[in-house]
Amino acid sequence: MKKMIGSPGTMSGLILRLGQCATAAASIGVMVSSYDFSNYTAFCFLVASMGLQLIWSFGLACLDVYAIRRKSDLQSPILLSLFTVGDWVTALLALAAACSSAGVTVLFTKDTEFCKQQPALSCDRFQISVGLSFFNWFLAAISSHTMFWILI
Repeated sequence: MKKMIGSPGTMSGLILRLGQCATAAASIGVMVSSYDFSNYTAFCFLVASMGLQLIWSFGLACLDVYAIRRKSDLQSPILLSLFTVGDWVTALLALAAACSSAGVTVLFTKDTEFCKQQPALSCDRFQISVGLSFFNWFLAAISSHTMFWILI
């Protein structure tokens, strides 16, 4: 199998997974701390998607730590297929959630100026959470791209 940056069981793979965990957790934390986010479906979808990304990335980060400590190879075709499909699914969900939440945020802040009419609404936090989720998607896209190229 090929050795690439971000491969499972390597230090770069661990750093990539920890970055995914951190951005997903930060996106969830910022969104949950904002007022009245649960009344909007796109924001609830963002929290659910980032929660799945957090669980998936944390599990693979733990697996990377185990492989680094044991100096074992995680590049069997079956494991790589599982990692690739899991990364694709979580990356697509993260992108869909980020895009839908970004659309609602733009609608609130620019198009209808709903945020100015509702001063209690935390539109700045919505924007920060959406930005973090797009950065999370970028890291997930790198990971899924790396897994795909290692697999073929």
